Amino acid sequence: MSNARKLADNLPREGSLSGRNVLINGAMNIAQRATSASGVGTNAGAYHTLDRWKVYTNNTAGRLTMSQSSDAPSGFVNSLKFDCTTATSSAAADTALILITRFEGQDLQRFGKGTSAAKEFTISFYVKGDANATYGCELVDHDNSRQITKQFSVTTTWTRVVITFPADTTGAFDDDNNLSVSLNFWLHAGSNHNGGTLNSTSWAANVTANRVSSSQTSFFDSTNREFYLTGVQLEVGNKATPFEHEPVGVTLNKCLRYYFESKTSSSLPYDYATQYISTHRFYKHWYNVPMRATPTVTTTSEGGAPSHYNPNEYHWKGYVAAAASASSARLTSFVADAEF
Repeated sequence: MSNARKLADNLPREGSLSGRNVLINGAMNIAQRATSASGVGTNAGAYHTLDRWKVYTNNTAGRLTMSQSSDAPSGFVNSLKFDCTTATSSAAADTALILITRFEGQDLQRFGKGTSAAKEFTISFYVKGDANATYGCELVDHDNSRQITKQFSVTTTWTRVVITFPADTTGAFDDDNNLSVSLNFWLHAGSNHNGGTLNSTSWAANVTANRVSSSQTSFFDSTNREFYLTGVQLEVGNKATPFEHEPVGVTLNKCLRYYFESKTSSSLPYDYATQYISTHRFYKHWYNVPMRATPTVTTTSEGGAPSHYNPNEYHWKGYVAAAASASSARLTSFVADAEF
């Protein structure tokens, strides 16, 4: 094959050369919250470690450790790792373990969904496990209650998986900053989710029983189970192009749209305070980038949690009841969360 032909095969068939990957933090480089979290599985849904990657669990005794791992394929330095720490041989009908990343509708308009010019969705990623396994990769359209799932295989070596989902001329995405699509990696499911016929051919109305195959592997079947993932890319069209690496600072700014966490302590207080009322100290913080929506803000100071007022997606205001000389007014932590 000629060099020109090889180059042509690596070029996208749809859209621009840059900005091809709709997905954020696919190389698993940003982990503001933590690089490791143990005992995952006790709550319904939460972001534990890597930015933009949420874990949903339901009614399972299984537990896992989620971490940012340095085990990665050539060209990558990080991956997301699941390590089963508590296995379970039973699965209640409504049990589930899903790794999720989510998208705003305004970022998906390039797919033309719900129009006569609708385009395919191509997802590519690198994956590895402790043994051969089969899991499900699902796209869910929350605006129109539609979904489609395709299975993929995992081996003990890093392999690249490419999955193309068909175009859907039914149901356009809302052009706003709200949740329109979830990309779900199903790793464990009960009969409520796999008791029907897997919907893998075309987009269809979301029927719970058709979301997962009854033949897929359960991640919680053994404490030997491991699951590694990196290089995740979602792009328009039916061609998987090479992973679009970007500067870490660019990825961080994208993540800051959804979540910001200060790195502070009592010896390094965060932000400043003004004293224009003798009994209160006031704060104002402008976010590094505008957030997706007005975030939920959690703060602490050496004197307790400040009161908040007039929050929006650009800044936060708060105050602590304290005299001008009181060191207890210093902020020691600040978290702004606009995830969905």
